[in-house]
Amino acid sequence: MRSLAAAIDLDCREFKGGHTAVCAILEEPYGPFQKRLSSSYPEHHLNTLQLARVVELTRGPMVREWFEQVFGVVTYQPKPVQASQDALKQLSRLLEKEGKFVGSLVGGAADNQWNADEVAALEEHGYALIGKLLGIMAGAREAMEGRSNG
Repeated sequence: MRSLAAAIDLDCREFKGGHTAVCAILEEPYGPFQKRLSSSYPEHHLNTLQLARVVELTRGPMVREWFEQVFGVVTYQPKPVQASQDALKQLSRLLEKEGKFVGSLVGGAADNQWNADEVAALEEHGYALIGKLLGIMAGAREAMEGRSNG
């Protein structure tokens, strides 16, 4: 597993404009701050406020992946979709379809032996379902807050 410092460095490098842009946007002097962003200078560290600002700006996948590995969690960044009647009907049909898929696994799970293909399929279906549900929830929240029309 890569270190948090390496994850920050990678996310900053992938940010449009790299370390230079991160320093400029955060209005930090390039020389000293770039050393704090780079994992090549392990004796230079970001303080907690700087870390928060960098992570909020870059919103990169490497830091999120680091937290997922350290805490053993899965994170989602929902893509809001309109929480319309049609979207909810589609979700209902998807839930029915996924329910049948899960039902098909019951026999295979009876012996509590899972193979890689079964686990991969279960994860794929689960993540897709969660993503769609969270998208509708995010769309409904945006509509409630007046940022979209639902």
